[in-house]
Amino acid sequence: MNAMTLTVPDAAPFTEYTREFDHTAGEVFRAHADPDLFARWIGPRGLSTRVERYECRSGGTFRFIQHGDDGVEHAFRGVFHTVRPAELVLQTFEYEGYPDVVTLEYMRFEDLPGGRCRLTGRSVYPSLEARERYLADGMEGGITEGYERLDELLAEQVPAT
Repeated sequence: MNAMTLTVPDAAPFTEYTREFDHTAGEVFRAHADPDLFARWIGPRGLSTRVERYECRSGGTFRFIQHGDDGVEHAFRGVFHTVRPAELVLQTFEYEGYPDVVTLEYMRFEDLPGGRCRLTGRSVYPSLEARERYLADGMEGGITEGYERLDELLAEQVPAT
């Protein structure tokens, strides 16, 4: 598996991450854009995802709910502002448990030699405090485990070349 690199600047309210996959940008994008595939990998292990709405297109909206064995539900929603297949997703993201804390997020998909790709993302928070709250709640582990699950899903869907 490929490691994720997370950058957390000291005095700026954003995070950046980079992750490579042994699949093309088109395949990785599809797993981000297809609601059925998205529900199978998003978030940490031990959580299940129910997608209520997921319109991965410019102007589309989303809402999904995750829950674990403890029965606690966590709902997320947002708006897809710009979607360019296998290239870019620019969206808002809001955890409903943190009302009024909306992040602006982008993901860039870049093909690499050998049928691989690099995913680069940035999340911009309304304040340093908001960013720190997400980090303290395990954001890094959730992203890491989610992308490990995505690797596993892609290996099932399209074996690496």
